[in-house]
Amino acid sequence: MRSVLSSIVLIAASFAIAVGLFEFACRTIVDTGMHYHLEMWKYAVSVKEVADDPTIGHRHKPSSMARLMGVDVSINADGLRDDSRNGRSADATKILMLGDSITFGWGVPQNETVSQRLESSLSQGMGRAVSVINSGVGNYNTSMEVAWFEQYGLAMKPDLVVLNVFINDAEETPTPAVVHWYDTILYSRVILFGAFDTVRRLIFGGHDWKDYYTNLYLPDAAGWQVMQWSISNLAEMCRANNIPLIVVDYPELRELEPYPFDEVSEKVSALAADLNVEYVSVLPAVQGQNPSDLWVTVPDPHPNSYANKLFAEFLEPIIGLAANPTN
Repeated sequence: MRSVLSSIVLIAASFAIAVGLFEFACRTIVDTGMHYHLEMWKYAVSVKEVADDPTIGHRHKPSSMARLMGVDVSINADGLRDDSRNGRSADATKILMLGDSITFGWGVPQNETVSQRLESSLSQGMGRAVSVINSGVGNYNTSMEVAWFEQYGLAMKPDLVVLNVFINDAEETPTPAVVHWYDTILYSRVILFGAFDTVRRLIFGGHDWKDYYTNLYLPDAAGWQVMQWSISNLAEMCRANNIPLIVVDYPELRELEPYPFDEVSEKVSALAADLNVEYVSVLPAVQGQNPSDLWVTVPDPHPNSYANKLFAEFLEPIIGLAANPTN
């Protein structure tokens, strides 16, 4: 009996040591600061929190900070990745950018995001103060963005609203998962689950990413129906408050020529036309580019600083005209 107990203790101790060594390796070797799954997990743990409003789902923790994908991320007291320390005047023209991780600027320094680039160039070009407010939050869909706007954005009294759309915005709003203590501290768990998912896809297959995105926009897809209603609701709120609205459509950057989602863009464009809302595709800003040159990292096709620069330069005259229609 004593030998059996000793064996159990030895096995348990060996397992604990192995787990500890693996966790140490994940933290010191695997974690280079650019591992996509680890960085997304850090973002969720350090910067996000469950929102009181279930239609918003989650939000940024006010006054939080983290280093993610090699760049410093600072969230202000309003829960936005927006630097209000630059002496914005009270009478500045306010442009509110609604969006997800692309608008947020995943993997991009704050001053190189589309929002900050537009703020600088428009202020200079228009000859007066312009405030471009970045309300982008990772993993938001259009429905969540519109719910956030209704609760918080309207109170900011913007002069122009820009709804930044990405193809996964027709996904349904996720239900916040139960978070256990080990979900917030174990790097090894993130690595193991990421590896398991990769192996599962290799062995059992999975949805082709093109088919997955295309199917989000089938006529009876629940997420697409909610997205249409949300954009219609946003257009009505803006119209009721005399706020111009622009829908800006960002491309999926894995393939650009030929672009595989023209039909999806046409559906979003047609919806905007039905609502009498200006629609802008920024696909022309990056066509002719090598797709991987536009990514944060080779396995992560979020737009990098260079792509943000191209997008901002393309949008500047369009946003400037909408924000200054008398000129």
